[in-house]
Amino acid sequence: MRKDILPGVDRIELMQTFVRIVEAGSLSAAALRLSTTQPTVSRRLQTLEKLLGLKLLQRNTHVMKLTEDGERCYAHARSLLESWQGIEDDLRGVTEEPQGVLRVLAPHAFGQDQMIAPLQAYLQRYPKMTVDWMLSDRTPDFIAEGIDCAVHVGPITEPSVVAVLVAEVPRIVIASPTLLGDRSLPERPQQLQDLPWLALSTFYRHSVSLTHDASREVQRFDIQPRLLTDSLYALRNAVLAGMGVGIASSWMVQQDLAEGKLLHLAPQWHAAALPVYLVYPHARYYPARLRMFLAMMRETMPALTGTQHPA
Repeated sequence: MRKDILPGVDRIELMQTFVRIVEAGSLSAAALRLSTTQPTVSRRLQTLEKLLGLKLLQRNTHVMKLTEDGERCYAHARSLLESWQGIEDDLRGVTEEPQGVLRVLAPHAFGQDQMIAPLQAYLQRYPKMTVDWMLSDRTPDFIAEGIDCAVHVGPITEPSVVAVLVAEVPRIVIASPTLLGDRSLPERPQQLQDLPWLALSTFYRHSVSLTHDASREVQRFDIQPRLLTDSLYALRNAVLAGMGVGIASSWMVQQDLAEGKLLHLAPQWHAAALPVYLVYPHARYYPARLRMFLAMMRETMPALTGTQHPA
């Protein structure tokens, strides 16, 4: 090791900064995640390159690209940081209270309604924690965006992540009393087909499948929706306005049903329940703040109002 340069430099900090630069895609984005300035991030990168005697990044005004040495350094740096975090947690004891910032992505509707209670429980149990609670129905790029975990409602289409099934959300057919008028409450799927339909485009668009609660018989029919939306709130409000029939998560409409603002159509039939997953990237080591969050969500989410244990 050269002794003529950089005495006392924090090599762990340099490696962490380099990893954040690569994952964030730019020096300015890395600075934001590290709560520091771009000149500081640039200085650390230059220091690391000087320490190693290697060029790690090729940069111009439009593109930042890892060199071959940078690729190898990134792989080693990630492994080093995971090992270092494991050493810290082991030496401090597994019972140490987690602290820091946890970045979680959750669906818009579920994240601002059903998830608030378990989120509050987590923060009450671990008062040194801060949660960056981001609401979006998209699938995140965990590494590039620096996201620790996502709550995902619906099937998992990305095979490269860890996905833990924690609950299911029942779904039912609903309509406003004004839409039905003097017509009797439909009891079977065939009676629903000719009604005006609204579609939640994330989960159904031009066909509907319903399963009988007791016999498990499945009935499928096509629809021509008057409205397609990717928002569960918009669907509920459109149904309340009498625009058409829709399929909604039961937790969303429980109060409306109890107050008579909505009707449960074909009440012996239901759409397939939506799975709820905790999703996070593969890693050799997970920090305590994430492990504790995952453990609490597995414990509390199946008990949320309007959800059920997975089949």
